[in-house]
Amino acid sequence: MAEDDDPTTIRSLALSPDDAASAYAYTQENPGEAVLRVTPPFHGRMRARLHVYQRDDTELTGAIHIPPESVIASDVIDDYPRLEAALEDATPDETDEIRKRHADAVEKWQARARESILEATTIDTDDGPQLVELKQIG
Repeated sequence: MAEDDDPTTIRSLALSPDDAASAYAYTQENPGEAVLRVTPPFHGRMRARLHVYQRDDTELTGAIHIPPESVIASDVIDDYPRLEAALEDATPDETDEIRKRHADAVEKWQARARESILEATTIDTDDGPQLVELKQIG
């Protein structure tokens, strides 16, 4: 493995709190998955960017995918508003209003998530999990 392909050189990740909150909400509300992605060449400080995919291509690209739930405080993750529960007993007439309230609740949740970014997380490497610092940008 070339040195610039070795993710163990990463010490810190710069990320946007908006990207983290949006990635988590996207995955809850849509098909596909959103993550924070870091691509080679790797170095000590890296930028993690929002990435949405249908097929995981990390084997081909060497990228590292960081699940947004690993950078947001767990109590905030636990409080994500669940639409399915609200729709369970709803009548057809109530559905539009419930969806509107849900969209508002997700917006409020995202604001809270942006304020709840952790100081560190682990990334998966061939040598096992590695602790990296998180630096907020934006």
